[in-house]
Amino acid sequence: MTMVDLGPQTRIVARLAESVTDDRLTGPTPCPECAVRNLLGHIQMLSVAFRDAARKDLGTTTDTNPTAAVPDIGPGWREELPKALDELADAWRAPEAWTGMTRAGGVDLPGEVAGAVVADELVIHGWDLARATGLPYAPDPVALDSALVFLQAAADDPNRGNGLFGPVVPVPENAPLLDRAVGLSGRDPGWRP
Repeated sequence: MTMVDLGPQTRIVARLAESVTDDRLTGPTPCPECAVRNLLGHIQMLSVAFRDAARKDLGTTTDTNPTAAVPDIGPGWREELPKALDELADAWRAPEAWTGMTRAGGVDLPGEVAGAVVADELVIHGWDLARATGLPYAPDPVALDSALVFLQAAADDPNRGNGLFGPVVPVPENAPLLDRAVGLSGRDPGWRP
């Protein structure tokens, strides 16, 4: 795994979030039992957790299981989310973020794996947010490549259904890279609200 500049992808996600109108916050997303406001809350929570994982600043933010509760946004989310995304990208620009061990979601993992996980989270949740709100979406190609490599490696995990991903959704081999990544994440690339 090589270092990935997450800045282009965090800016894409921040622009998507900025475009979400208040009337869309209660709409459905490709994530079951998760409205747009919960997805935004999850993105904010993971941004803080993986920022701290990059800094090796382990504690409450890195110990919290992401499935422990349905996240939500607070009243200041429109200012807090872009700030958290910027801080996330900055933290992962440090070479030491990609080395040694760290923790995220209560799981100890190598820095390079944590970097791949957060690239995947940003790409897939960017797609979730765009699809749920009808916004156009083109992920950063470097982040998409990183996410695809990570998702392909996780595709054959026998414990797959018990964790972060649902069963792989079959997608034609000649499908666009984003559709292939979405299918590998356990989502249907054809999902519509």
